[in-house]
Amino acid sequence: MTAWAAVSVMASAEHLAGELSSQVIDEPFEVVWSHLGDSVQIEVRQRGVPEKTPAAPTVPVEEWGVTFAGQTRTHWVRLRLPEAGGPATGEWEIGEPSRGPLWMGFLANASDLLAGTLDPGMVPAIISQIVVPRLASWCAVYTWGDDGGPQRPAYVWHADERRIDALREELDTVRIPQAGGTLQVGDSQMLVIPLLARGRALGVMCLGRPDRFAEDAFQYAEDIGRRAALALDNARLYATQAAANRALQRSLLPPGEPGEIPGLDPAVVYEPAGETNEVGGDFYDLFAARDGAWRFAVGDVCGTGPEAAAVTGLARHTLRLLAREGYGIAAVLDRLNQAILDEGDRARFLTLLHGELVPAASGFDASLVSAGHPEALRLRPSGLVETVVTSQSLLGVFPEATFKAETVHLDPGDVLLAVTDGVTERRRDGRLLDDDGGLAKLFAECVGLSARAVAERIRRAVQDFAPDPSADDMAIVVLRAR
Repeated sequence: MTAWAAVSVMASAEHLAGELSSQVIDEPFEVVWSHLGDSVQIEVRQRGVPEKTPAAPTVPVEEWGVTFAGQTRTHWVRLRLPEAGGPATGEWEIGEPSRGPLWMGFLANASDLLAGTLDPGMVPAIISQIVVPRLASWCAVYTWGDDGGPQRPAYVWHADERRIDALREELDTVRIPQAGGTLQVGDSQMLVIPLLARGRALGVMCLGRPDRFAEDAFQYAEDIGRRAALALDNARLYATQAAANRALQRSLLPPGEPGEIPGLDPAVVYEPAGETNEVGGDFYDLFAARDGAWRFAVGDVCGTGPEAAAVTGLARHTLRLLAREGYGIAAVLDRLNQAILDEGDRARFLTLLHGELVPAASGFDASLVSAGHPEALRLRPSGLVETVVTSQSLLGVFPEATFKAETVHLDPGDVLLAVTDGVTERRRDGRLLDDDGGLAKLFAECVGLSARAVAERIRRAVQDFAPDPSADDMAIVVLRAR
């Protein structure tokens, strides 16, 4: 919907949309609004419904009716815009009086719209729909890239949507002056406004109308252009930073699935908190070690942001490197603890469960070390749940800390569960999921399930425990001996 074009009939259009929607049968339907240049059409479309006589609209309209296309029934009404029949900028003419409160309000609304997105691809669309039809009959926004390719408009908009394709084809034959200016394009005069922000040329905004622009139109267009350029630059900077952040986050995840592990059924669930995060303070890993052995880790770094990410990367890469060098899991944690302390003020303490699985004649022999991490649990085929490792010192806190491995055997059918505190400390009304052994009780209900099914059941239980989205990262590692 073109916001500026339809503002004068918005209340009537919304009322009519409600009237049309109230006449549908109890099946899915869609509401479509279209700006047709001199009018606004509201449609309610529904598939597979019987023919019936609709009620007439209670609001005066230009036309209304019902059409059928295949199985789709469309009940529609058309509202004529009050400015139809006048010039394209008929909402108010460009002139000196518009420098007053009306123009300032328009600029304020435009600034709000431009500031409402950080998507570089959306900014040209918003620019175009702000200036049409207020300042021009049509608008095309070009953005300059570094590839030196042919000029192509990032977005084209016309007050009459039916003319957009023809306008785009016409613009393909025009060389746009990057420095700005005016030129004739078909039957329209085109005003080219450079989009400059922070000393850089980001593109141009091209405005067109069939008659000539007023003498002060350039000043008005420049007002919009300055705000548009800054919005576009901010969106690009945000997108660049977000892309770099995603690349960093992906580098902190394991490089890929470990593939088939003889005798072991593994599963992992990893959900960082926050909509834009791929990786949080929690991390996990599962990788091949020496002589057919496999190692795994589940950790939780204190804090968030780049400092926490640095410790995450240090921990994951140290675990793999020292395993390759043949260090036992306790020795690995000794050295990782010292490496974190060597970071000085940048250090962040972390909890970590690190283990090694060695194939045995039946099942696996597991060596485990817990550095302040939530307890690891073993589920027997009988339904018995046991804690299998004792918590020791956190990493990155005490220089003198040393670690000792504990051993446990996993028989075929045994399941080992390791989680972060995003699971155990999921909160609802002052109660935690793991209060009174809540996690162990949940785990006991997973007898006979595959590792993937166990992980998914725990994930769903964490989500269902509280209605609000989790504010903490969550990692779940399930290892089932076959």
